[in-house]
Amino acid sequence: MQVRFQGDYDFSGIIIRALLRQEPAIDFQTAHAAGLEGLSDEQVLAIAAREGRILVSHDRATMPYHFANFIAHATSPGLILVTQGYSIQQAVYELQLIWAASTAEEYVNRIVSIPQ
Repeated sequence: MQVRFQGDYDFSGIIIRALLRQEPAIDFQTAHAAGLEGLSDEQVLAIAAREGRILVSHDRATMPYHFANFIAHATSPGLILVTQGYSIQQAVYELQLIWAASTAEEYVNRIVSIPQ
């Protein structure tokens, strides 16, 4: 199955827009489009899971903890953590590579860090 992304509320809109300009076919839903404003990490993870979308976030402080708790009782399409301040060009390249060269099943219940 094709990778689909869900941006967390804190995720850079600049990266999303640059990614979609580079590859318009990528299915990347923004936090605004999903109505994530004001929701807890657990609620965001549940919405991403229900939609079959890998959550993409900058939140290295709390999201890994909530992700571990979430996958203890449910299945997640996965979590990608992009370091805040990482090169926009590199982030776009790596997300595009994930989309183009892998399947959604490869990320189930996994955390991926960009950069690695």
